[in-house]
Amino acid sequence: MPLIDLVATGGTIASRSGVAGRQATVRADELLSTLGSVPRGVEVRARDVATKGSYAFGTADLLGLVREVRSALDGDADGIVLTHGTDAMEETAFLLDLTHDDARPVVLTGAQRPFDDAAPDGPANLADAVAVAAAPAARDCGVLLAFDGFAFPARGVRKTDTLSAHAFAAPGRGPAFRIAAGRPIALARPHRPAPLALDLDRPDLPRVDVVSAYPGADGVHVRASLAAGAAGLVVAALGVGNAGPALVEAVADAVAVGVPVLICSRVPAGPVAPLYAGGGAALERAGAVFADDLSPWQARLLLAVASAVPDRDAATVVRSWLAA
Repeated sequence: MPLIDLVATGGTIASRSGVAGRQATVRADELLSTLGSVPRGVEVRARDVATKGSYAFGTADLLGLVREVRSALDGDADGIVLTHGTDAMEETAFLLDLTHDDARPVVLTGAQRPFDDAAPDGPANLADAVAVAAAPAARDCGVLLAFDGFAFPARGVRKTDTLSAHAFAAPGRGPAFRIAAGRPIALARPHRPAPLALDLDRPDLPRVDVVSAYPGADGVHVRASLAAGAAGLVVAALGVGNAGPALVEAVADAVAVGVPVLICSRVPAGPVAPLYAGGGAALERAGAVFADDLSPWQARLLLAVASAVPDRDAATVVRSWLAA
């Protein structure tokens, strides 16, 4: 009988509405009670590690969730379901996946409508997540995000709608599973590079900031990040990976003093490439690393983890991971 650990962290799925706004107050056992029935032959046990919105998480909190999942996998569970706020779920999923070195699936889920809504979406999402976590086909798929009838690989998943129940997609990649009547149907097997070695005893990840490109963007935010001690930077670039001359110059200055810079796009789908003179081509000549189709937010965590890998250059770690 598959045993699934339900690890609850709060979020909308655990929220009730009040005069001050929605607030996460629902505990893991109460979430579990909404399942009604679990897939035949599956046992679920529940515990709480946090009860708050993911908008309040810092990177130290995300690192703590990695430790919690690792601890759960040290036990006898056959899979993990992590309930989580949708705001930062794509980032937690990706960080977990970067370090996940176990065949057993880890599945994140949550809700867009609160626990006390007249038609909450949390119970169905939770039931789907349990079904995926218990499915033999989900083994060796790494970390997945189950929402509104689909399960997406951690790499590339994005929140694409602020309020709709169909809140997540993986632009340019697509889902790994569709869940129909409680049965996960495999659609595509995720390609996953080897996990990165990360010291989970560290209190936090190195600081990595995201700087946006836009018409008229200069180097002010790059210089402010360097002054704040950033170990790396991610540029949310225009189009296929472009930025104006002042921002390109600031990136070149950062790389020259040993701070790695990754280039992503503000565009939801498609990879970046150094195609345009004075834009992406100049960024590549400056030493910036083009991060394929990673969102700026997932690239930020990749660079933060790479910066924490002992005795290795962060840019080299990132290049190797992207090329795998």
